[in-house]
Amino acid sequence: MKKSLVILFAAALGLAACNTEKKGPGGLLYKVHKSGGKDKIKEGDVVKLNITQKTEKDSLLGSTYDFEQAQVMPVGKKQFPGDLMDALTLVGEGDSVTFKINLDSMAFYSKQPKPDLFKNDKFVSLIVKVEKVFKKGPKEADSTFQKRASDFFQADYKADMDKKKTAEPAKIKAYIEDNNLKVQTSPSGLQYIITAPGTGAKPVDGDTVSVNYIGRFTKKGEDKKYKIFDTNVESAAKEAKMNQPGRPYTPVKMPVGSTVPGFTEALKLVGKGGKITAIIPSKLGYGEQGGGPIAPYSPLVFEIEVLDVIKPKAGAVAPATPVAPTAGHSANDGHNH
Repeated sequence: MKKSLVILFAAALGLAACNTEKKGPGGLLYKVHKSGGKDKIKEGDVVKLNITQKTEKDSLLGSTYDFEQAQVMPVGKKQFPGDLMDALTLVGEGDSVTFKINLDSMAFYSKQPKPDLFKNDKFVSLIVKVEKVFKKGPKEADSTFQKRASDFFQADYKADMDKKKTAEPAKIKAYIEDNNLKVQTSPSGLQYIITAPGTGAKPVDGDTVSVNYIGRFTKKGEDKKYKIFDTNVESAAKEAKMNQPGRPYTPVKMPVGSTVPGFTEALKLVGKGGKITAIIPSKLGYGEQGGGPIAPYSPLVFEIEVLDVIKPKAGAVAPATPVAPTAGHSANDGHNH
């Protein structure tokens, strides 16, 4: 019995030691939550990381988990003691760790003031999971290593994309069931719910619409909510704690036909004053390329309110063929749906 207690006590001490916050260079603090027991990362390695970024007060700033896309990058020279490049050399493949990067050190060495977002904070927290470390072999030429790393991560990326593509129908189904939605499905594959049909003629190509919208992912984020990736509705942006400096929260005007196909199709289903929720599969959205915060093969949900339908004036030139969308906003604020 005594021996068992000693073993348990020793195990508890080991766990406590693992969870102790340690000090690093440049005022860095870090805590290893799980160790993979592998060799430490070195400058020149190529790493694949999942990262969640938070403020000192634990407000979520962003996460690769939300976008289901780990970040691949070479480990370069540190810019200042205790920066991310420096911090990574303290861990290895399979490790899960929280780094607290010292913002005062960053400001001192960069000769730049702290961003307004962090003006009252001393640290920014990075919760890092080291998924893969690709190391250069002994006496391996740089060119050989770079090609080997490129080939590996290209194959790894393709495998990730194949999984996303296969998983997309299940994501849409889960979102519909989780929200108890009774959807209609168009021949194109767009699924939608019209909550208000609106009045008057429905928009057609060449018209301009004034809209409010909220764009969400179909996968819940770190906060267990469906993450809003873009909106012009101020109350929704505040609720989602979105950081959109300088963004005007006013109705957005866009030519019908200038957006991704699923968004355009949804606009055409309601009149002025109409409201529609559109569940857009990636083939009608950002496809296999993605764009901005939208990962490849991402189904999206847009809540759209058509505030006005503006017919073109007689003799007006039709809008040019739209370019491929690159993010979640409309053309007049620098982005496309």
